[in-house]
Amino acid sequence: MTIAAGIFRQNDIRGVVGQDLTTEAARAIGRAYAALMHERGVAGEIAIGRDNRPNGNALRDALVDGLTCAGIDVVDIGIVPTPLLYWSLHHCGVAGGIQVTGSHNPPEYNGFKLCLGTESLHGHDLQRLLALVQANAAPDGHGRVRAEAVIDRYVADVLQRTGPLARPMKIVYDCGNGAGALVAPQLMRGLGIEATGLFTESDGTFPNHHPDPTVSENLVDLIEAVQREGAELGIAFDGDADRIGLVDDAGRIIWGDHLLILYARDVLARTGTGQPIIFDVKCSQALTDEITRAGGIPIMWKTGHSLVKEKMKESNAPIAGEMSGHMFFTEGFYGHDDALYGAARLLRIVAESGRTVRALLADVPPFVSTPEIRVECGDDRKFELVERAVRHFRASHDVIDVDGARVLFGDGWGLIRASNTQPILVTRYEARSADRLAAIRSEMESWIRAQGVAV
Repeated sequence: MTIAAGIFRQNDIRGVVGQDLTTEAARAIGRAYAALMHERGVAGEIAIGRDNRPNGNALRDALVDGLTCAGIDVVDIGIVPTPLLYWSLHHCGVAGGIQVTGSHNPPEYNGFKLCLGTESLHGHDLQRLLALVQANAAPDGHGRVRAEAVIDRYVADVLQRTGPLARPMKIVYDCGNGAGALVAPQLMRGLGIEATGLFTESDGTFPNHHPDPTVSENLVDLIEAVQREGAELGIAFDGDADRIGLVDDAGRIIWGDHLLILYARDVLARTGTGQPIIFDVKCSQALTDEITRAGGIPIMWKTGHSLVKEKMKESNAPIAGEMSGHMFFTEGFYGHDDALYGAARLLRIVAESGRTVRALLADVPPFVSTPEIRVECGDDRKFELVERAVRHFRASHDVIDVDGARVLFGDGWGLIRASNTQPILVTRYEARSADRLAAIRSEMESWIRAQGVAV
């Protein structure tokens, strides 16, 4: 069949529902997934979950129809956060799984995160899936569908792993009306903390604010509630609860790279130094320095949950994280990104320390940095523009090109990379002083504008 090839991205399949992502495409993807299973000699049931976007129900039904018409049996785990789909791969006796989710994208988007075995399909795997769709290749059969509830079992597993907290805590958490609202209140009650929940009604139209904790405007309600309630900290979840945001007791946003410092110090102190810690190219130099100071080996890698998980397995890293709030745990967990488990683990660390997050990070030397800045740039242009950036800046600076162009200025750096999920460039800048930050940003943004891209 004819399908929009652009929805097959590096880490998942994602598009605008009714435009490039249709129910016909969803059905074809189900059939192609069955063909891929057959091609690789994989047999067994497939777990299917979805987030709470209203447009997800029809996509889920079409996907399941495609799978069952190709002879695949389906385990329906219902409306759940994405980490519970990953969790089901270890607990439901399945051969793989697919989550219908738009993640942190606007409500008109949706997509699929696909796994075979416990590994995420990405890159060449998704291109092979596209080829199978285009070839209309699928076996015929009559698969069955059964339902299996996982939320209670998942919460019990997380509570068993994190254990009772060492002391009482008072926190605020913000579900942003995303799928995390179906799990977080129960998890917080199980942890036995005094927790105030914001926007804990499951509503995939996101009526209060967009559930993306990497955008500071989306954390305004959380910051206000932390200060109003006198809470120790605030935690935010994205739309499918695989990314975590953090606010300290003073209402200051703690970005993902500094959150990873807390996890890294904890795991290196408990399980031994000399272990690699993986992080993406958007992260602060402070993270590199603090991993080294704690006895770890910092490894900068490509952005993208599938790519990070693959690198973790290759390097046997206990934890990894991204600036975007994806946090991954192999030590004590299953190796995938999970903001709900990540929240419980963070609360355990803070409770055991007897200190606040602000106090725990007080010894990290300050850098001046921007958050992620998103610059609109078409999917047809963004990757070629980044290649040009590498060539241009390498003529006068050291450039790390593991994922985009991270340009090193000695006393700071700037990044230009192409998003794997949206038609944008992601930029970020950091330096030792505000003046140097402004100069680095000005130089790099001037070059972007010279390419005909509005910043």
